[in-house]
Amino acid sequence: MIGVFDSGVGGLTVVKEIKECLPQVGVVYLGDTARLPYGTKSRETVIKYSLKNIAFLTRFQVQMVVIACNTASSYALPALKKQLSIPTLGVIKPGVDMALKSTKNKRIGVIGTEATIRSRSYEREIKKRGDYEVFSQSCPLFVPLVEEGIIDGNIAHSVAQFYLEGLKKKNIDTLILGCTHYPLLQDVIAETLGEKVHLISSAKAVAQAVKKEVEKRRINGKGTLMFFTTDAPERFARMGRLFLGKTFNGVKLVEVE
Repeated sequence: MIGVFDSGVGGLTVVKEIKECLPQVGVVYLGDTARLPYGTKSRETVIKYSLKNIAFLTRFQVQMVVIACNTASSYALPALKKQLSIPTLGVIKPGVDMALKSTKNKRIGVIGTEATIRSRSYEREIKKRGDYEVFSQSCPLFVPLVEEGIIDGNIAHSVAQFYLEGLKKKNIDTLILGCTHYPLLQDVIAETLGEKVHLISSAKAVAQAVKKEVEKRRINGKGTLMFFTTDAPERFARMGRLFLGKTFNGVKLVEVE
């Protein structure tokens, strides 16, 4: 089993990508919906929540943990690695790896939650690799749009235009979608920025990193999927159908203390 956690349902984009390239591997997913959003919380609070989430996932004897949350990856990854003896992956480095392979003019945009952008995690990771210019923009309304199922139409396009207008003027050729909710707005974002900008999904990038680790360690399984949430399982299941594109049942409500 691979353990995956996020502050909500956004990490299901990571689960979808993992299952597409590794159908044989089991996944146990925890969405900490009772305490979302992480994107507006302090570093200390995000680390505390993340450690509790890890403690829950390790009950299932997972062989790898994926932090499918950009905010938690930005703030908590070092602390979690100290706690665990199994591979622990965040979404920052895989997203950066894919972006650096994509860019031609070395001008890269990053969008994410307020906390992710404030942490400058993507910027530091990119700039330590070479002479790149990074342009960041927080998009706090993108997550609630996705959570409400508003992933197209006038409202979504207006919000995208509001946030991305400045990036359009920076001549970027690559944009990192620095939140696992954002792939559901990919079409809107692409239409706003134009076809010359290549979009990098952190979900797809981390799934490729997971695949390499699984193949290296020869992890196998029965393809079991288990879903847990800390609040509103009915809503979680409804959103799960949007993210995974199929019937979504069997979500269990749990307390993570």
